[in-house]
Amino acid sequence: MSDQATVEQIPAQHQDTQPGHEEPMVPRPEDEMKHYHGSGKLAGKTAIVTGGDSGIGRAVSIGFAKEGADVAVVYLCEHEDAEHTQRQIEAQGVKCLLLAGDVGDEAFCADVVEKVIAKFGRLDILVNNAAEQHPQEDLAAISREQLERTFRTNLFSMFDLTRCALAHLKEGACIINSTSVTAYRGSSHLIDYSASKGAIVSFTRSLAQSLAKRRIRVNGVAPGPIWTPLIPASFEAEKVEHFGEKQPLGGAGQPDAVAPSYIFLASSDSSYMTGQVLHPNGGEIVNG
Repeated sequence: MSDQATVEQIPAQHQDTQPGHEEPMVPRPEDEMKHYHGSGKLAGKTAIVTGGDSGIGRAVSIGFAKEGADVAVVYLCEHEDAEHTQRQIEAQGVKCLLLAGDVGDEAFCADVVEKVIAKFGRLDILVNNAAEQHPQEDLAAISREQLERTFRTNLFSMFDLTRCALAHLKEGACIINSTSVTAYRGSSHLIDYSASKGAIVSFTRSLAQSLAKRRIRVNGVAPGPIWTPLIPASFEAEKVEHFGEKQPLGGAGQPDAVAPSYIFLASSDSSYMTGQVLHPNGGEIVNG
């Protein structure tokens, strides 16, 4: 296995706000695709990646850029992380557009698509990746406000952004939705998050059937425990210290080890796949 696949050791740490920032993380995630060499698989295409400022979204965005795509990076408010991602994307000789805002806001989703079309004139790949999670040990502790907020960010944003994008997606375009291993095995302390991720699997499968006649492919990726800013921003320090250590391949995964799944699904290499979910999760068998 390559050195970048897993995180060898994670010390106890915590961040007070979501979705979190990369600068204080120890160790820093490997999410710049430094060992990845593109071959023009996405040349001339334009992609939107939500949650693209850091972690999995950053690795996907840079990976797309290395394959020749222009990328619109959508993020909440982590401007320094987003600007770093933009520099890495533009270093590949392609264009990058940063769009800050809340994907849980339907009007912002419409604005994202409008600005992408205005700048690039086309849209070929939509990656719905933004998410939030708020651990609670008991269902009774999950407020209606938290439940609605989790679903607005994780699921409603996919409906809204995809609905706005569909007018511009042509034959051969693709949509990739980020779900989670928790959609398949559940999580006692992430009940609302897991439920939203399960809904994303059904959304992906149903939308794939709906768009098949238009030859627009819809697939998903269900990462396992991946070392991103969302982790120290979600869990208490002592839980972070043990994050991912039960996976068969040993340790939490790096974003760079997940991004190739998205690149595969975005390219013609996966032209006979729709309604499917890939599982870069460190060896956990989910039979999904």
